[in-house]
Amino acid sequence: MPEPRATFVPVVGLGLAAGTLSAVASAQPWVEDPSLPAGSDPLGLVADAGEMPLALALSLVVLACWGVLLVTRGMVRRVVSVLALLVAVGVVVTVVVGLSTLPDQVLEAVPPGTAPGGDTGQTSITAWFWAAAVGALLTVVATVLAVRWVGDWPEMGSRYDAPGSDPVEVPPEEQTNLDLWKSIDEGRDPTV
Repeated sequence: MPEPRATFVPVVGLGLAAGTLSAVASAQPWVEDPSLPAGSDPLGLVADAGEMPLALALSLVVLACWGVLLVTRGMVRRVVSVLALLVAVGVVVTVVVGLSTLPDQVLEAVPPGTAPGGDTGQTSITAWFWAAAVGALLTVVATVLAVRWVGDWPEMGSRYDAPGSDPVEVPPEEQTNLDLWKSIDEGRDPTV
């Protein structure tokens, strides 16, 4: 069993890579009709029918959750990791639904008489679908690991909090020389 603090960089890296793969692949057509000649879909009707925009939206939400995990602490971080897991499961569900519904949508979108000899009724799954499926599964793995270990991961220090937020007493060992001098100027003893 690895030390949870040592899992921070690999898990976040896996989550960001998987989320990016899923988002890029979800922006591409997953199903196509190979019987259509090139240029026979000038309006993109068939390509649009072979896409799953919900998968792209959910993948972007997962990426946003990873960004939030990097800059938050405590209970907010744990809640966001659970949210990321739920959304990642949603991406997997959209991939499964896409596999069962997109071929029919592509066939319905093919204009009559566009295929040579009227030979329509064929669809093929593109490599983008498989890339999205792999990205979705890896996203679930990364978010499960995040939910498991997020409480033990390192957090940003309070010195990075926005100005004007509730002042948190920073221990002297975390203060910079400038912080120590400012506290002396304000009449506080930084060694207490």
